[in-house]
Amino acid sequence: MIIADGNLVAYLLIEGERTEAARRVRARDSEWRLPPLWRSEFLNVLTTTVRADVLDEAAAHATWRAALALFGRCEEQPEGGEVLATACRARISAYDAQFVVLAQRHQVTLVTGDGALVKRCPEVAVSIEAFGQ
Repeated sequence: MIIADGNLVAYLLIEGERTEAARRVRARDSEWRLPPLWRSEFLNVLTTTVRADVLDEAAAHATWRAALALFGRCEEQPEGGEVLATACRARISAYDAQFVVLAQRHQVTLVTGDGALVKRCPEVAVSIEAFGQ
């Protein structure tokens, strides 16, 4: 099991330069857990890709449905107090802390596309490329 961040979901489902690395992560470990926050993050990514003409709206809707089918039942809500303490201690956003808290709770790796998060939380966070090797 891994904790997957919203970036990893996006790289997996929206064809781009990091898609192959995300596929390697999925091949290495297909049991992903995410806080419910991933939905908002991913919807924002889809909106941005439509605005940038990477996807049209119909493709964005199809990608959203695919994401829900894959990850809609893989959610776990971290406890708010743990999120706040982790965010303050690691000097990261409360959004990022949700993923970190889940990784710590399960004693598993957080796989992320966020290099700054890897630097701030190296005890649990690794890059997509490093995990997929």
